[in-house]
Amino acid sequence: MARKLENAARLIVRSEMTLALTGAGISVESGIPDFRSAGGLWERFDPGEYATVEAFRADPEKVWNMFREMEVLVLQAKPNKAHQGLGKLEKMGYLHTIITQNIDNLHQAGGARNVIEYHGNFATLLCPACGKRFGAEEKKVENPPRCVCRQILKPDVVLFGEAIPRSALNRSFQLASSARTLMVIGTSAAVSPANTIPAVAKENGAKIIEINQERTHLTDSITDIFLEGSAGEIVERLVSVINEKRDSHSSIPSI
Repeated sequence: MARKLENAARLIVRSEMTLALTGAGISVESGIPDFRSAGGLWERFDPGEYATVEAFRADPEKVWNMFREMEVLVLQAKPNKAHQGLGKLEKMGYLHTIITQNIDNLHQAGGARNVIEYHGNFATLLCPACGKRFGAEEKKVENPPRCVCRQILKPDVVLFGEAIPRSALNRSFQLASSARTLMVIGTSAAVSPANTIPAVAKENGAKIIEINQERTHLTDSITDIFLEGSAGEIVERLVSVINEKRDSHSSIPSI
């Protein structure tokens, strides 16, 4: 593992542009389980009944029963060592942008500023009628939360049946085609369209560093360095190696 970490550090230090693609696995250590996993949210709430834009439009008060459970998990969660480590890499100039499938705002809370959110952010609420936005914290005592125009608010997230913001898609694929290194962290990269980001980066010459608890379809196909384990532990160790080596590139052994 030590050799792999040094190899990964070498790639990041020498990369002209490094991106990170993150998924639910990076936030598990913050107490937010993967909604699709055993015991996850989708076992208690059928996503076809609660997580579609049609369901919200038909009965927003019913859908807020699910949102309140999400709210407890998301608003109480704190950034873990992986979020904080990526924030440090950005400040150090070694991480250009994070592309995330998560809605928990933990990358921003961990110090990152350049974050592309595919599925929105639960920290804000949107009025479907007038477009006004509110902080989720300021409305958490209302059930359901309402706009000043009395419309029931919707978390500023992408529900099933809604399109991923075009700006997020365009920007992420533009960056992926220019990246020299891509870190894939806490995601199996199985959900479209985010699952195509690694392939786009690889096809354009990027090196792929994968950090996951277990092997994925990427591991034996396009991954260059596979770091197996918890995101928090590995990212923390990786940042430590980069801190040690950034002023002496030549001391980092080649792959």
